[in-house]
Amino acid sequence: MFFVIGLVVVLVMVFGGFTLASGKFDIIIKALPFELMMIFGGAIGGFISSNGTTVIKGALGGIGTVMKGPKWGAQDYKDLLCLMFLFTKTIRSKGVVAIEPHIENPHESKIFQQFPKIEADHHVTEFICDYVRMMTMNFEDPNQMEDAMKADLDKHHKEEHESQHALQNMADALPAIGIVAAVLGIIKTMGKLAEPVEVLGASVGGALVGTFLGIFLGYLLIGPLAARLNQILAEDGHFMNLIQIILVAHLQGNAPQISVELGRRACPSQHMPGFTELEEALAELPPDI
Repeated sequence: MFFVIGLVVVLVMVFGGFTLASGKFDIIIKALPFELMMIFGGAIGGFISSNGTTVIKGALGGIGTVMKGPKWGAQDYKDLLCLMFLFTKTIRSKGVVAIEPHIENPHESKIFQQFPKIEADHHVTEFICDYVRMMTMNFEDPNQMEDAMKADLDKHHKEEHESQHALQNMADALPAIGIVAAVLGIIKTMGKLAEPVEVLGASVGGALVGTFLGIFLGYLLIGPLAARLNQILAEDGHFMNLIQIILVAHLQGNAPQISVELGRRACPSQHMPGFTELEEALAELPPDI
């Protein structure tokens, strides 16, 4: 939503200022289709040739991600803390054997069913189940667990950011592509030196539209899109980091309440529930699952 609002502000301020300065749109409108074809079309072609199918699909999905905003909100962080509390409490009170049905069939687990949005996310559910499963296989050294989870998260975050990097590379290239289009326009103008000044002026103006479009698209459209996508991916990445913090704290021998409190302190500030708020949420959980 804010990306769309920002884009509207950009369009109003740039073209509104041009209009108030007595600028004429005739040359821009006439040159726009051809310049856009050369600049944006060339950028898309370069984007396709320099990236694989996964990155291209991720970039297209990233546009939707920017429009929707971060996936996880304050309620989701509270739900994750409650879910991890149930996991660690069950393991501590009943042993790892009692948790096996929940990790082998998460979609039928009464723990996961308490939090349908988390249960519906394949990556989060799989991440929790995989590492809790390793705990049932006596992989209980907190340092080794932390290293293994960190490596897994780093790989996941790196793969997610590949599409964002590709969009940023495209944004960085657009001003240069705009210069290419402008040079082609000047070459075209040089073939019209015998024409009247009005014709030459219109031709040079059309060439400069190419420079304008390259800078505009690079710095005011694709660049902000890539920057916002980077922020959203980084923010959503905190969600899975909480799982690592809580499970490692549990393996270090902390009580479920302490493990979850350490996770709470690691929540992004704008989504972090208060201590009392979390205590009340934990108190409302079913006593036995």
